[in-house]
Amino acid sequence: MTEETRFAGLAGHKYCQLVTFRRTGVRVPTPVWFALAGKCLYVKTERPSGKLRRLRNDARVEVAPCTLRGRVLGGFVPGRARVLDRAESDVAERVLRARYGLGRRLFALLVEPLFALRGLASVYLEVVPAGAAR
Repeated sequence: MTEETRFAGLAGHKYCQLVTFRRTGVRVPTPVWFALAGKCLYVKTERPSGKLRRLRNDARVEVAPCTLRGRVLGGFVPGRARVLDRAESDVAERVLRARYGLGRRLFALLVEPLFALRGLASVYLEVVPAGAAR
């Protein structure tokens, strides 16, 4: 299986469950919007958040297609995640906007300013299949 096809099970789904790991090894699942570009999966989240804290300690993740409420619809794929710097974030935002269109733009206009009022900053994550070169 090529790196590009490892996330093929996510195609056609609107949400994926992003599983991060506590130091104890306990899995913490979160349903998120995502976009695929080549071998990479992109996710937008807020700083500070528990998932970012967990990723600082362990970059290992698992992803699977899911519903908005997090009901898993397929098998999990292991991966590695990292926080993108500002220069790399443009690519992630572009693929997310292309994937979600008007819904993404409305979310950015109406909901993200509320996050900013609460002192949260947006960051992007890049997930690649486990063992893949970046």
